[in-house]
Amino acid sequence: MTLQPQDGALFFQLMWKLQHHVNQKLGFHKGVSTFEEYASLPTKKKLQARDALWEHPELIDSFVNENPNNLPDEELEIVRRWKGFVKGSFFIFRHLKKGTIFIGEKDGVYSVHGILDPLDELIPSYALPQMAQAILLPFKGQITYDGLLSGYNVHFGGGIRSNLNHTYMTAKTRDRIISTLEPEYEEAKPIKPKKNILPHLQELAASAEKLKSDSALQNAALNLTRTAIALAICDAEGDGLQGDDLSEKTKKIRRDFNKLLKVLDSLDADWE
Repeated sequence: MTLQPQDGALFFQLMWKLQHHVNQKLGFHKGVSTFEEYASLPTKKKLQARDALWEHPELIDSFVNENPNNLPDEELEIVRRWKGFVKGSFFIFRHLKKGTIFIGEKDGVYSVHGILDPLDELIPSYALPQMAQAILLPFKGQITYDGLLSGYNVHFGGGIRSNLNHTYMTAKTRDRIISTLEPEYEEAKPIKPKKNILPHLQELAASAEKLKSDSALQNAALNLTRTAIALAICDAEGDGLQGDDLSEKTKKIRRDFNKLLKVLDSLDADWE
């Protein structure tokens, strides 16, 4: 997923004009007099202005106030909003149709668009996850980056991959994937009515309560089943699970689960 082609072109026009302004203010390349000349510089020579910009975001204010390129108000507003950038180390986790998933510090999960080139062409799916330094920017209600990703040559083990997947799935389940850095573009998400499965759970609980067995394995499995159904009923009734109540139910689930494991271990030992 990328920005629209005309938006991608506009993004770079604005970025090079802004970085050229930074270059003019700080004098990194004194022989560069126009933004076109600045835009034609190799990436390495743009790094000084680029890094200085995000270290001194007040330079965005001076660009907007001085408007050296006589930009229209709507384009100045795009640049002004870049003060809401997010800078840090990110795990580039997964490519999706709606954007590439970046997982940042404090488990922030972002859906990021490429600018002109899709991110899955720059970083193929088979190479994910990757860790990179990035600057995330708002752009017309979407999130993109400033055009540069600085990667790390790091190998990720199964534990880190599992943690990343858990973070992503938690954000997805709770509708917490961040797709914009501009509050007015956030859509009010409709609240989905919960399916009322309480009567079915109560039927299951009544049936499970009647079941008895002479088998230790079956009884251990049934005890865990009854505890799990009781937990589901509590949630379906809308009482919520928190504090001491949640702690007690968690302990009971673990006790019944451990009892089942002990029975399985004893059966396994009998077969050895």
